[in-house]
Amino acid sequence: MYFLFFLYLIVNFLHFLCACIDLNHLATITKFFGSTLSGQAIIYSEPEKRVMSRSGDECVVALTDQWYITYGESEWKKLADECLSNMNLYSDETRHGFEHTLSWLNQWACSRSFGLGTRIPWDEQFLVESLSDSTIYMAYYTVAHHLQSGDMYGSGESAIKPHQLTDDVWDYIFCGGPYPKSTDISSSLLERMKQEFEYWYPFDLRVSGKDLIQNHLTFCIYNHTAIMAKHHWPRGFRCNGHIMLNSEKMSKSTGNFRTLRQAIEEFSADATRFSLADAGDGVDDANFVFETANAAILRLTKEIAWYEDNLAAESSMRTGPPSTYADRVFANEINIAVQTTEQNYTNYMFREALKTGFYDLQAARDEYRFSCGAGGCNRDLVWRFMDVQTRLIAPICPHYAEFIWRELLKKDGFVVNAGWPTADAPDLTLKSANKYLQDSIVLMRKLLQKQLSGSKKGNKKGPPAASLTDSKVTGLIYVNEQFDSWEAECLSILQKKFSRDTRTFAPESEILQALQQSSVGQSSNFKQVQKRCMPFLRFKKEEAIALGAQALDLRLPFGEIEVLKENLELIKRQIGLEDVEILSAADADSLARAGPLASLLNQNPPSPGKPTAIFVTL
Repeated sequence: MYFLFFLYLIVNFLHFLCACIDLNHLATITKFFGSTLSGQAIIYSEPEKRVMSRSGDECVVALTDQWYITYGESEWKKLADECLSNMNLYSDETRHGFEHTLSWLNQWACSRSFGLGTRIPWDEQFLVESLSDSTIYMAYYTVAHHLQSGDMYGSGESAIKPHQLTDDVWDYIFCGGPYPKSTDISSSLLERMKQEFEYWYPFDLRVSGKDLIQNHLTFCIYNHTAIMAKHHWPRGFRCNGHIMLNSEKMSKSTGNFRTLRQAIEEFSADATRFSLADAGDGVDDANFVFETANAAILRLTKEIAWYEDNLAAESSMRTGPPSTYADRVFANEINIAVQTTEQNYTNYMFREALKTGFYDLQAARDEYRFSCGAGGCNRDLVWRFMDVQTRLIAPICPHYAEFIWRELLKKDGFVVNAGWPTADAPDLTLKSANKYLQDSIVLMRKLLQKQLSGSKKGNKKGPPAASLTDSKVTGLIYVNEQFDSWEAECLSILQKKFSRDTRTFAPESEILQALQQSSVGQSSNFKQVQKRCMPFLRFKKEEAIALGAQALDLRLPFGEIEVLKENLELIKRQIGLEDVEILSAADADSLARAGPLASLLNQNPPSPGKPTAIFVTL
């Protein structure tokens, strides 16, 4: 009696204490001896923070008897680590998430006493909780149709009853166990199920949300390693983020919400898919934007109109194999799009696939049309573009692609069955040459505008600028195709300090010491030269790390003068001049053509990859 009275006082004291303390900040599990005290106390668990259910109710957690799976057991964890190390996870963030989960995951409560689920075989008063019960159901996919008489929805009556699926049967199908002699399932059906499983397993990819890394997906790794042979372990997980709507979290309560049906009715299926692909890749939250979906409708409609116009005018186009510089560049851009887009789809980077297979390819098409000028486009190249882009966009916009394929291009069959387009290996030197050309044109326009504005304002210092508006203007473009002087010395130092295999450089201090000991470093004005050397060294180091050792060559991998001369008509058209000459800065007679404006060349000397233009009246 005294003991019960004393216990009664303790319980009441605890009630008083709990009333004084904010229970939301209690992280310990408290037990009250309710059965002893005739219901005056209950057994309960205090959550670490407020927990809300999907129905919007505040959760109260009951402390009950539990069964636990001991994840984290040393030998088992080694197998899980080994499995993870050989998996393709598509991003460093995902791999770090799994590694972190494996480092802390230990005991996991795997049972519950209510709801739907599988009974725990050795303690049938409990059910296996849902996350623990859904770790190897990928294996079930491989045989489910056999268990449902070929009907994936299971609407018909199965020839196999649940009680026939004993442990021996599953061991035979999934784990390479002996043939279950006690089963009355036909041997032919069991053999087909086993063959199906062996055909589909191991699974190459499981796509799921990033929030399941710390439970379901890690359980999947653990339980596959525990149950199945090593050659049946998972090969890849592709985890994605959540999705926002117009940069805000989706919420029914705020009205910022769309179902798939609503999105399709509002934007169409293909525009919805287009915007979803554009929403983002990786584990970051994607952002579905209404403006993007509406713009997709207009863009795809405009593209159909372009196809129709060009198909109607194809008789006026040039025929034969690609012959001009613009032809070669455009054909190369198509090859690049095929290669890079295939890689992006392989990595499930749909936003990047949309960029390389649609946006970039259209930009290349538009540049090609402008570059062709009066000569017009090559018909075969235009047809190749239409064929390739239709195939590349088909996974994202299938209805649009099928319409183009069958109604406009008049192709047989379906584009989905046409296969991936073939392409030659991309010519990266040609791509670099075209970038040089386009960058040079932009630079020439800026220099022309600068000289025009300078001539209007008057030049108070240095030689007088010619009035470019009074007579015919000629553009003189000076090119220096090889680094010399201090730049050549810097490149020589970097070449010696660069590892081609690892694309890494020696320490900064070692490069600086080599610079000080060079002929450049021994000059009397080294401090002034150093101010130019250091930015140049940094730029070339970054370029070599990205592109390789060729970035440290004294010349570009293509002839600059040749590229500019071959595209002289395009340059004239782009900068708006009738007379343009391409000259070598190493030729004295060419330098003399600059006349009184030669000082501009001294102020802004040309270098490889960066020509200089001056504009004179002749």
